[in-house]
Amino acid sequence: MKLSLTPLLLSLFLLLISSLSQMQGLTPKCDDDDNNHHTSTLKVFHIFSPCSPFKPQTPISWEQTILQLQAKDQKRMEYLSSLVARRSVVPIASGRQITQSPTYIVRAKIGTPKQTLLMAMDTSNDVAWVPCSGCLGCSSSTAFAPSKSTTFRGVRCGASQCKQVPNPKCGGSACTFNLTYGSSSVAASLVQDTVTLATDPIPAYTFGCIRKATGSSVPPQGLLGLGRGPLSLLSQTQKLYQSTFSYCLPSFKALNFSGSLRLGPVAQPKRIKFTPLLRNPRRSSLYYVNLVAIRVGRRIVDIPPPALAFNPTTGAGTIFDSGTVFTRLVEPAYIAVRNEFRRRVGRKIAVTTLGGFDTCYTVPIVAPTITFMFSGMNVTLPTDNILIHSTAGGISCLAMAAAPDNVNSVLNVIANMQQQNHRVLFDVPNSRLGVAREPCT
Repeated sequence: MKLSLTPLLLSLFLLLISSLSQMQGLTPKCDDDDNNHHTSTLKVFHIFSPCSPFKPQTPISWEQTILQLQAKDQKRMEYLSSLVARRSVVPIASGRQITQSPTYIVRAKIGTPKQTLLMAMDTSNDVAWVPCSGCLGCSSSTAFAPSKSTTFRGVRCGASQCKQVPNPKCGGSACTFNLTYGSSSVAASLVQDTVTLATDPIPAYTFGCIRKATGSSVPPQGLLGLGRGPLSLLSQTQKLYQSTFSYCLPSFKALNFSGSLRLGPVAQPKRIKFTPLLRNPRRSSLYYVNLVAIRVGRRIVDIPPPALAFNPTTGAGTIFDSGTVFTRLVEPAYIAVRNEFRRRVGRKIAVTTLGGFDTCYTVPIVAPTITFMFSGMNVTLPTDNILIHSTAGGISCLAMAAAPDNVNSVLNVIANMQQQNHRVLFDVPNSRLGVAREPCT
């Protein structure tokens, strides 16, 4: 049975999108992070938050909204798949399709005096970059103005950082570079300035300053890379934050959409379970973990071992990613989970499809729990992290899907909907990742 997309799409994200209209009359707390109880903690906003300038300025149809989310998630998966088997790490080139649709953003201040910009929080990228004033083709209404900062300076061609960008060029003595992503191309300068996160000033932070962009997929916001590569926030702030951070992502249902990004080992949760982080030398920025099994209800489903196995040569394995919306599992793993989920819901209850979701119901259901079983740590998801549903439309869908069917579809991605209302702790010095339940909003 396959239902018409139009009424279903209208109802599927009713809770998400209708919340936006409800929020128009609210005055959410969009102030600076400086008064936060933990001085190295930033507020995290969803891209659709009323605090975000990147929310839709004009109403779009319900069909367009869900189809855009699915298409962008597909693009991100294609991007992540394209990374896993590459031989070298190119930090700034790692923008590409992913930066078209950041899901969560944080507020940063750049320069002296400080200029406030909103940057996408991305655990699968390294570099920070922003559109700069005078940029040709940039769509951002707020760009960084280097001329107004007394601490701004360019990176010279001979600097070690210049060797870490794609296609470096020397215009005089300045380091410039070009990159492409999606249907766009970008020309940027490698620069340094003071970047302030919460109350922490970080002098001489290296980032990309976009000067020219062409094509339709140029992202309007900056990017804050939280990966493990040489130009990432972790690498540039090792003494300050000791390569440790955590985040708590708010639920789509939260009216204020406000979570937190906590930098450094101070005030991190003490009661939390960990799983070891794994390293892929071909893609050292990604946060690989060892997913050993998946349980639906009380039953561990039968998944072929290669579907979950970590393989640095092919890039196969499982990563945590802050930018993918819905968890993607390689096909054999997904089919096993999906079939057991359907069995637990009830064989006599009709299953329908909706866009990229193939396990949807038009009657109320009791969903079984899903538990990701990692080495040393189990994460059991409650219903809110498993189902997308609309009480008005009576539609419920399993919020997971199979990885794209392409040559590199070897990656399992634990995505942000499944991470919502959990504190996810990245402890790089001790090579471990922790997860604990926490109401993030």
